[in-house]
Amino acid sequence: MFDIYVDSGANIPDEIIERHNINIIPFMCSIDGVETACYEKGRPSREMAVKFYAAMRAGSNTSTSLINSEKFLSEITPSLESGRDVIITTLSSGISGTFKQACEAAEQAETKYPGRRVHVFDAYNASMGEGLFAVYAARMREEGKSFDEVCDWMETNRLNMHSVFTVSDLKYLKKGGRISATKAIAGTLLNIKPVLIAGAHGTIEMLETVRGRKKALARLSELFKEEVIAPENQTIAICHADCEDDAEYLAELIRQHGARDIVIEVYDICTGSHVGPGTVALFFMGGDRAELQKSREKESLLKAIASKFRRDKE
Repeated sequence: MFDIYVDSGANIPDEIIERHNINIIPFMCSIDGVETACYEKGRPSREMAVKFYAAMRAGSNTSTSLINSEKFLSEITPSLESGRDVIITTLSSGISGTFKQACEAAEQAETKYPGRRVHVFDAYNASMGEGLFAVYAARMREEGKSFDEVCDWMETNRLNMHSVFTVSDLKYLKKGGRISATKAIAGTLLNIKPVLIAGAHGTIEMLETVRGRKKALARLSELFKEEVIAPENQTIAICHADCEDDAEYLAELIRQHGARDIVIEVYDICTGSHVGPGTVALFFMGGDRAELQKSREKESLLKAIASKFRRDKE
């Protein structure tokens, strides 16, 4: 037997947490110096998230902090003491130090509880891009799959989980160092909306820019169509930072491309604080992200060469 844990950045809806017996380890967040857990069993997480994004819009001082190894160890200890192994799924190591802290906790746990195993899975993703792995792991457990079978599947499919998203206000990306102040100001004035992805190494990467919100949402739908594999046979997630109408609009677009089982949830506070209110993100299984990135880089290089050839010829 084994238990499944995720940090609260996994963004799993409360009803799915209960249905599949998934354990949540909360990040901490702060609004104007008042600290609270990002997740608390029995307290609707959606209400907390909406309050947090409203505070961000109002200009409040908001922040989140990572989960340290001591917290991870204390949370998984009941499972280990009951003779069960543990799988911990974390936010991408490309955007957070949480994975490293979980690995330290796992090492301490296996020393303290000989014979027990703790597998820490770096999702190379965030929000439901992380959470869907825990959901799939729980479903496999319910089907009778072993600890090793589930861990192997997760590691094998890490780069098949796609994240594509757009933001409403570029200032939050500027604050986090994702784009320059000049680009943020120019983009705001010109109504430029970035289309971002989870890269092959789990970092946030800007894929392209479009002008206008509706075009950005339409582009997310187009990327879904281009990259998804068997959409009718998988759970697809859309998360929004307090902009439900846009999430519903995107859901209608991807239904036209075969999506059937769609989960819509308010964006988790931890990673949502870095992209800001108005963010809409889409998560689904597709082809290998590393191979796709190589293909994009090759295409970009060929375009650059063709452009240079045309300029030289002129």
